[in-house]
Amino acid sequence: MRRLDRYVVRYFLQAYLYCIAGFTSIWFIFDVSDNISTFLDQRISRLLILQYYLTQVPQILVILLPVALLLALLFSLGRMSRSNEIVSMLTSGVSLPRILAPLLLIGLLTTAGSTALNYSLAPHGEYAHKRLLDDPQSSRRQLGLTAQIFRNRSDNRTWFIQQFYPGENLFNTVHIVQQDANDNIVTTYIATRALYHPETHAWELQQLKIVHYDQTGNVIGTIPYTESLMITDWSETPFRLSSANLRAEHLSVPELRDYLQFNSDFPTTLLAPFATHLEYRIALPWTCAVVALIAGSLGVGYSRRGILSSVAAAILLVFAMNFVMHLFLALGEGARIPTWAAAWTPNLIFGVIGLVLLYYRATNREPPRLGLFRTARVIAR
Repeated sequence: MRRLDRYVVRYFLQAYLYCIAGFTSIWFIFDVSDNISTFLDQRISRLLILQYYLTQVPQILVILLPVALLLALLFSLGRMSRSNEIVSMLTSGVSLPRILAPLLLIGLLTTAGSTALNYSLAPHGEYAHKRLLDDPQSSRRQLGLTAQIFRNRSDNRTWFIQQFYPGENLFNTVHIVQQDANDNIVTTYIATRALYHPETHAWELQQLKIVHYDQTGNVIGTIPYTESLMITDWSETPFRLSSANLRAEHLSVPELRDYLQFNSDFPTTLLAPFATHLEYRIALPWTCAVVALIAGSLGVGYSRRGILSSVAAAILLVFAMNFVMHLFLALGEGARIPTWAAAWTPNLIFGVIGLVLLYYRATNREPPRLGLFRTARVIAR
């Protein structure tokens, strides 16, 4: 790395780390203020509180990293512009893209880090937040969910579950209805408990009663209660049975893939939120790279007024990108547009805008006078 690159990176990292630490501290103070009464009233242990905040950090970082990147780039580049350091670098023969190259590289590294956090840890943070605050005492052991119904359309099998514990393989009071291709009930299984053995992919139905029916619905045979029955050819898994209670925004990338695979027979409108969030998990971190491109292009100015108007334009563009992302996400969840378009279109639109701004800035030309930039100049004045 050249000395110039080290200087630019060191100048930027100071502001970047301060922004991350500052925003995280502000979030922590507000969150503690909101939840301190819950922690005290429910007498939640310090270890559990620490575990709770550790689960929240990845989610908060995914949200804060683009904002911290934006402000740090605008601050560091604006300060170097006001002190004429950028002009000195340009007059020495270094092009603007070469000056911004290490900063854009940091934007890509931030994208990689955000992708790793958003793969699994960040989606589980919101679920952990709701679980702890809704029922803090059950954090030591979740209360069982009741009245669960699952329909396996591919195998014509319906499960009625009275109670089960999410994340476990035990289901209490299970009633399973097996139908034929014409939706006629063939067999019913009534079990006190159903236990799944993941090592053999087998279901063990305990204290079981089996009833067989003919095509007209008459009982043709009954097997009294038996101790247990092992069934090895059923495709259901505990995750699949509990999927009716899952929300797309709480699932990690592997869980979203499993949901779409196991429930591929669901209608498109039901699968749209999960397919959209699967694409969104991968597309969201790339906002860091887009923000780095926009802020890097507009953070450089050659006059005080130019710097202020560019900073205002960059902030407006990033907030507009955030609005467009949520708009397209809602359209994708409603199956109004394809899932890839819902997740990637905002990044593509504003990425192209960032490249255009970088081209104009590198060639020392003013960008097209759009209404957005006129508004930014008015705000700056």
